Amino acid sequence: MSDKTTRDHIVEAADQLFYQQGYEHTSFSHIAETVKISRGNFYHHFKTKDEILNAVIGVRLENTRRMLSQWENEEKTPVDRIRRFIHILITNRAKIKHYGCPVGTLCTELAKLNHPAQPEARRLFTLFRTWLSRQFEKIDHNADADELAMHILARSQGVATLASAFSDQKFIKQEVKLMDEWLNAYVKGKI
Repeated sequence: MSDKTTRDHIVEAADQLFYQQGYEHTSFSHIAETVKISRGNFYHHFKTKDEILNAVIGVRLENTRRMLSQWENEEKTPVDRIRRFIHILITNRAKIKHYGCPVGTLCTELAKLNHPAQPEARRLFTLFRTWLSRQFEKIDHNADADELAMHILARSQGVATLASAFSDQKFIKQEVKLMDEWLNAYVKGKI
């Protein structure tokens, strides 16, 4: 039997629907229908869509922290950890092809809506940025660690956006290969 509560199921469904349909185009009805609960039961857990959004962002932050911690434990070197970040594009290529990056699409939509949750959603990018910066610092790139972290983030977002726009998984593989080559050359001091 699942340890998930009804609230957990609501947040999980909302997370997927926000990713696939967008925050603005997802209604209480869509979420309730996906979870297969009545609207009354739904309102028992969440009164507003913004409350659900905050819960979704909280779960994404928690999951991202857990994933980064797992990468720290599984990969021996900072370069391998950075490569693991780059390869998340390959791991998620089918979803990215259809919907883009879950972090990038949410942040972009909230910015367009001038939504008050923008700073909280942006914390997802900040987690990646800080983590990547630390990895570059560990390979003695202290002075430009943040710049390098932003380069990797920008490039991965560009790849996700274009792969989604052109519905092209092959493009993702090609760009990941180029990012790997860039990382290897940078670490060896050729760039």
